[in-house]
Amino acid sequence: MSIVAESPGFEIAEEALLERFLDTLWMEQGLSDHTLAAYRSDLKGAAVFLQRQAKTLTGAQRQDLLAYLTQRVKAGARPRTTARLLSSLRRFYHYLVREGRLQADPSAQIAAPKLGRPLPKSLTEHEVESLLETPDVKQVLGLRDRAMLELLYASGLRVSESIALPVSQLNLRQGVLRVVGKGNKERLVPLGEEAADWLERYLNEARPSLLRGRISDALFVTQRGTAMTRQAFWHLIKRYARQAGIRTNLSPHGLRHSFATHLLNHGADLRVLQMLLGHSNLSTTQIYTHVARERLKGVHAAHHPRG
Repeated sequence: MSIVAESPGFEIAEEALLERFLDTLWMEQGLSDHTLAAYRSDLKGAAVFLQRQAKTLTGAQRQDLLAYLTQRVKAGARPRTTARLLSSLRRFYHYLVREGRLQADPSAQIAAPKLGRPLPKSLTEHEVESLLETPDVKQVLGLRDRAMLELLYASGLRVSESIALPVSQLNLRQGVLRVVGKGNKERLVPLGEEAADWLERYLNEARPSLLRGRISDALFVTQRGTAMTRQAFWHLIKRYARQAGIRTNLSPHGLRHSFATHLLNHGADLRVLQMLLGHSNLSTTQIYTHVARERLKGVHAAHHPRG
């Protein structure tokens, strides 16, 4: 889809500018394909709106961007979505100013919507046990899925980190794995005996059957011998959650949130949790203290004689 359709020459120039911006984000910050696709979608959406107003991204003024954001709010965009759109615009215009293509950032004086801090939804320990036991481990795919679920819950990996994990980054003898997370930052994550046992079974019994002699660096592979996709694994998680009778509206990060919450509930240190999750700032990890606090309130209310 083209960014603008005013004149063919400018259309190509602005399209190329957007791609150079995304390439810069990838090179400087190591953003994932998923994140870059979100930036592309946000900026092209803004460009389509501006095109209808006979404007362009590079020629837009503050009032033009405000009109776009207002239109999205009227169409039902939530504050978090609006904040993300504004963030995408700001990064793009900051890049243009830095490159000397604009003198001023038209998004600089636009206030971001105030956001509440939603608590991440996690499963109870019983629900996690039910979910982990759902795959039929007598089947090759079931054994693969059990190993993947065990790994996510034992390590707190993002789904994207799990599916991108190469076999070479896994050390079952030492019980650790090396993860390359956001911003190309590496971290070592312990596995635990249970997850290590399931991964060893998967590597010995299921993965060779799935590959059928084909070569792949990916730890988790499909029947075609290719790496799992984020979308495919997310569908698997939802399917197993339904089979396990879990009514919680599980997100792709559901097991990651459960990993963090359960560690805190059992006395883990917040700094250690930050390192395990790969958070750059402790403030990102601190949201889990609210989760643990709410859980403690619930336990107190349910079991204390004067709760």
